[in-house]
Amino acid sequence: MATTTSVATTSALRALHAELIKLEKEPVEGFIVKANDENLFEWEVAIFGPPGTLYEGGYFKAMMKFPHDYPYSPPTFRFHTKMWHPNIYENSGDVCISILHPPVADEQSGELPSERWNPTQNVRTILLSVISLLNEPNTYSPANVDASVMYRRWKDSKGKNKEYEDLIKKQVKGTELDAQKDEVIVPKTLEEYCIKTKETPQSQSSVDLADFYDDGDYGVEDDDDDDDDECYYDDEDDSGNGES
Repeated sequence: MATTTSVATTSALRALHAELIKLEKEPVEGFIVKANDENLFEWEVAIFGPPGTLYEGGYFKAMMKFPHDYPYSPPTFRFHTKMWHPNIYENSGDVCISILHPPVADEQSGELPSERWNPTQNVRTILLSVISLLNEPNTYSPANVDASVMYRRWKDSKGKNKEYEDLIKKQVKGTELDAQKDEVIVPKTLEEYCIKTKETPQSQSSVDLADFYDDGDYGVEDDDDDDDDECYYDDEDDSGNGES
């Protein structure tokens, strides 16, 4: 007789397999994913910096790890590319965002239950939320206080204080070598970001990323019908999707 744990694991594997197939058939601009052939609970992710933002031209590598009761519990999302961002922990690369928080009552967090994880969420909504988060940090409950202060200083000065901007641009520049190594062409224009990556999904999804994290900076051990020409990020500040 199957145990509750084994049933949950089987259900999670089915859900993840279905999501992977859907992403391969209906890719969304802004990211590429590659599931671990030996462990479907670990997905390698690469996010492209949205054009028109400080992250334009960036190629940011990360890992998603799914619990064995997925989708009833959220996965974790950890950047392996060194990131300086108000809602990303500097030392670990872990993303702190409401959608990845368990659906439990937590009055101190200030989050509404509707902002937290629920089983209707999926890999696609997570990745789109993370992409949006890059340019829309939540500075009211930061994971990196210093980055939050620096960002607010830049924002409040309307870009006159260049400290935050220069640091992010340097960070983006540093990802070029990884993109070259992985033989990935990073979209830098809005047309490339919104259309080209969707017209040639095979060229991106079939990239051999066997050495995806060989020299990551952190050294960690450890469904919708979308308009083809639509992009899924905006540039509004403090959207509230990065609660710690």
